[in-house]
Amino acid sequence: MSSECPGKNIWPELVGKDGHEAAGIIESQNHRVRAIVLLVGTPTTRDFRCDRVWVWVNKKGDVVSPPRAG
Repeated sequence: MSSECPGKNIWPELVGKDGHEAAGIIESQNHRVRAIVLLVGTPTTRDFRCDRVWVWVNKKGDVVSPPRAG
């Protein structure tokens, strides 16, 4: 699946990693995005933004789905 967002925009390799560690990796691999760590189920806006990556984590803080720009 391609995206209109420039640079790397999906990180499936981060599933299972610590969310804050994953956020740092994401921001180092694409300087155009801000990675935001959120607990699964947290309400968010539905707008699409190439400069934002939601990093969904479980209660232990582990990434539960591939983070992606948008």
